[in-house]
Amino acid sequence: MTETGPEFLDVGTGAAARRVAVRVRDGSGPPVVWLGGFRSDMTATKATALDAWAAEAGRRLVRFDYAAHGASSGTFTDCTIATWLEDACAVLDAYVHEAPILVGSSMGGWIACLAARARARQGGRTASLVLIAPALDFTEELIWNRLSEAARAMLVRDGVLKKPSAYAPEPDPITLSLIEDGRRHCLLDGPLDPGCPVHMLQGMRDTDVPYTHALKILGHLPAEGTVLTLIADGDHRLSRPQDIARLVAAVAGFA
Repeated sequence: MTETGPEFLDVGTGAAARRVAVRVRDGSGPPVVWLGGFRSDMTATKATALDAWAAEAGRRLVRFDYAAHGASSGTFTDCTIATWLEDACAVLDAYVHEAPILVGSSMGGWIACLAARARARQGGRTASLVLIAPALDFTEELIWNRLSEAARAMLVRDGVLKKPSAYAPEPDPITLSLIEDGRRHCLLDGPLDPGCPVHMLQGMRDTDVPYTHALKILGHLPAEGTVLTLIADGDHRLSRPQDIARLVAAVAGFA
């Protein structure tokens, strides 16, 4: 099956306008949509592995880069959760015409849940969610709540905080607007029903999104149709061959 792209989708207006890069692999069955993590892109290991599976299985796969990620335009410090959710919803509207399987990694797990909720509110449907180390509410739960009082004061004063990253040589710029916007999109302040089955994959050696966070998410989801797979020796990336095999099996299990 052939893959197009990257194509570019115009999203937003005025100063917020950006071009979102999208790759689409033709195929049949419920479309699989990849939603990457914070500062990751659609050429990362899990995304390309899922694309290889889609090519072999003859499945339709859509993957894209959020604004200021990968091949998409935009300035990272101008973006928030609302920006990246708008990107995801625009891609779904443009490229997905039946109930999709949303596959979200880390921050992409949060975006996937928000997108599923947005689709439901508009009368649409999501077939299922596969969430890898899902970082729901991470701006509050995993960044703000972990900062020292001094770091919080610096973030409020300067509007941005440089946070060291284990995945890039340069630190992650965490803006106050990202934190404040994250609070408007929190999902773990009440019951969470995405209206579809959910399979979470979580490494127990994950120091970025600890497995206790996955257990917290589990407590907010409906028991029916929800599965959590804990991988005792798994880290945050979950990109080893055996982890990729689990990911593919989870997606194929919903197909």
